[in-house]
This record gives sequence, structure tokens and C-alpha cells, in this order.
Amino acid sequence: MRILLVEDDPMIGSVVQQELRDASYAVDWVRDGHAALTSMEALDYSLVLLDLGLPRTDGMAVLRAMRAARNNVPVLVLTARDATEDRVAGLDGGADDYLVKPFALSELLARMRALTRRKESAAGPCLSNGLVALDPATHEALVDEVAVRLTAREFSLLQSLLLRPGAILSRSELENRLYGWNEEVESNAVEFLIHSLRKKLGSDIIKNVRGVGWMVSKEQ
Repeated sequence: MRILLVEDDPMIGSVVQQELRDASYAVDWVRDGHAALTSMEALDYSLVLLDLGLPRTDGMAVLRAMRAARNNVPVLVLTARDATEDRVAGLDGGADDYLVKPFALSELLARMRALTRRKESAAGPCLSNGLVALDPATHEALVDEVAVRLTAREFSLLQSLLLRPGAILSRSELENRLYGWNEEVESNAVEFLIHSLRKKLGSDIIKNVRGVGWMVSKEQ
């Protein structure tokens, strides 16, 4: 799951980025509103963590521009502005949730999980190709009526494949969905995750197309 963190404070940004990476999120960190809008034009994100007091283009302007462009990615506002009118303005402007600084990192992660569940539940039922089903709300896979809990990165990899059953995704395409900018990626990271998924779900769930990439079969 790829997250865009928009925060100009270097200390807060560094701590939040590391905490999210430790929780297996892919995180891209930008420090001003213009860079945030540019990043969203180039990449699809599952969630945006948005500070309001930003240089160049402030957070409220970023939020308005996103919603005007029909970008419906969930937005969690992180800000020191704690007045009621500020919270109301943020929510009315298109934010999905509002967290006032300073905040506990455990609460940030809980709110992120809640927003992600809400989005994925609204998007529709489980993804399935007939061999394996994936429940976005619980991050569980179902094989032969047995539920299997997945890590965040295992879930993201399997979700990427199930969104396009029959299509081959290369190593670089999968890495792009799993890791953020400047995040060190070991050369066998994708293979390690696929090996782990095969151990949990069965060796036939994910197929390797030698020299090209990986896929799951079309619906059975």
C-alpha cells in the first residue's frame, strides 16, 4: 500500500515516514503542496497524510485541487490547527479525517487502518479469481474456505495481481506498488514475498513467467 506523506517539518516527517515503513507501508514524503499535487498526478496512492501549513501551495489548496480533479483518495489531515472552525473547514473541504498535532503514532496508524477499511469496503466485495479470494476489509486471503492472515506487503502484492488476473506484472511494477521513493529494496524482495505467499496459500496460486514476471490465473 503506497502512502503520500505531505509534511514540511523535517523531524515530524522523518519520524512518521520511518514508523510507516516499519509497519510495511510504502511511503513517499514531499515537503510542499506543489510537490504533493505533482506526485498525485504521476502515481496512484491509497492514502494521503496532509499537513495544512505548507509552503508554496498550502494544504487546503491541495485538498480543493484534489477534489476538483475528482481524485477521491482518502485524506487524513495532520495539523497543529486545533480550532473547531479549522477542523470543520478541513472536513468540509474534502478531508476524510483530522488528527491534531502532537499525536500518538499508534493513533495515526489506527486512523489510517480505519480509512483504508472504509474505502475498500465501499469499493466492493472480495477480489477473487476462483482459486483465491482476498478480503480488503480484513486483509485475509481465502483458499478452500480457509482464511489466511497476510502481512501488509503480502496483501499489497496479492492485491496487485488479483486486480489484473491473467496479466503479467514485472518485478519493477510490483516494487513500485510495494516500496516508496529512496527506500532500499533488496534484489530478491519480491521473490521472498511470493515465496511466503506460496507457503501460506499454495504453490499454484501465483505463477512465474520466466524472465517476464508473475501472474494469477483468470477467473476459473
